[in-house]
Amino acid sequence: MKKIFLTTFAAIVALSVLTGCTRTSYAIHTNDGRTIISDGKPKESSTGLIGYTDANGVKQQINRQDVKEVSEIPH
Repeated sequence: MKKIFLTTFAAIVALSVLTGCTRTSYAIHTNDGRTIISDGKPKESSTGLIGYTDANGVKQQINRQDVKEVSEIPH
């Protein structure tokens, strides 16, 4: 009985870890030709800025007028 519980618990923990690693990245293409990779979906605020977390984990913002396109990067 204890062995079944431990096996089930280990499987749940392993699945949780794998699920946490499946965060989607997005490419933000700017009007001046740059491509910025964000970790997670960028969010637009009411002030006209797009907030995102860059590849180094730092929160950044860019003016919406400077963005040409935001697209999801397929895995």
